[in-house]
Amino acid sequence: MFKDKTLLITGGTGSFGNAVLRRFIESDVGEIRIFSRDEKKQDDMRKRYGSDKVKFYIGDVRDFQSVMNVVRGVDFIYHAAALKQVPSCEFYPLEAVKTNVLGTENVLEAAVQAGVKRVVCLSTDKAVYPINAMGISKALMEKVIVAKSRSSNDTVICATRYGNVMASRGSVIPLFTRQIQNGEPITITDPAMTRFMMTLEDAVDLVLFAFNNGEPGEIFVQKAPAATIETLAAALTSLLGKPDHKINVIGTRHGEKLFESLLSREEKAAAEDLGGYYRVPPDLRDLNYGKYFEVGEVKISEASEYTSHNTTRLDIDGMKELLLKLPFIRAAVDGELVEPEL
Repeated sequence: MFKDKTLLITGGTGSFGNAVLRRFIESDVGEIRIFSRDEKKQDDMRKRYGSDKVKFYIGDVRDFQSVMNVVRGVDFIYHAAALKQVPSCEFYPLEAVKTNVLGTENVLEAAVQAGVKRVVCLSTDKAVYPINAMGISKALMEKVIVAKSRSSNDTVICATRYGNVMASRGSVIPLFTRQIQNGEPITITDPAMTRFMMTLEDAVDLVLFAFNNGEPGEIFVQKAPAATIETLAAALTSLLGKPDHKINVIGTRHGEKLFESLLSREEKAAAEDLGGYYRVPPDLRDLNYGKYFEVGEVKISEASEYTSHNTTRLDIDGMKELLLKLPFIRAAVDGELVEPEL
């Protein structure tokens, strides 16, 4: 479906943008447009990939005109631009709204006006039962996606929702690895805290699945295993030959949950199980809510949410096997002082 087509990646200089670009750059896609506001990262990418197929556009999803400029002539959009660091969104919640909510509206409206064929938006498990500003802004972003999909004409708009992406920018695995290599104590908030574990390649697979199978307003979730932070730390220290490395338990930070949810109870009741994925249909109710006061949903009452506490749980060996899929971890095991490839 991508042969000789033009793909736009918003927030394309981030971890996901780089992973998508690496997957597509050797394919038969015609052109890949990277849209972001960071000229330094764009210049780094230009030198790293050195491909005439990749085009770079400076702009911001908050600015509708700059979005329109890059969307013209585009066939497919992968919308990854976001503010996603929990602490920064807590301190500046309106900034999260401007990028994650209003920026998404700008991208979707521009896509509809330009006749883009498909848009896949990136969401997060923190959008389910959100307790922090980042999760709340992403939850509202999902509502914008569903609402927009009702009137998107021939543009198919859908979303993917993912858990913790291992070694993505700002994630805990690179931090733990640096602490071990530098002889510093590992700082753990709560050893019993669980998180879904996905590789960047898993995340790209999820995006491609959505591109190929998505209908308007749907959200796709990839089934993923989870591990406790204690298990993650034990797996890393074992792989790096420091099984007795010191661990400091510092307590839960503001805005953190004990576990994350990829599907709410209501979504799980309505979701279609596709084997490795869940497909969540959009809520297509109109403003006439009268009948919903008369007829309830028994299956929702009987459903349970899909969380990092009740999914497949990794033990230390399983976590080590997953970690070894990461190139920078394999290099670290060989004794190299490395940073993850972004």
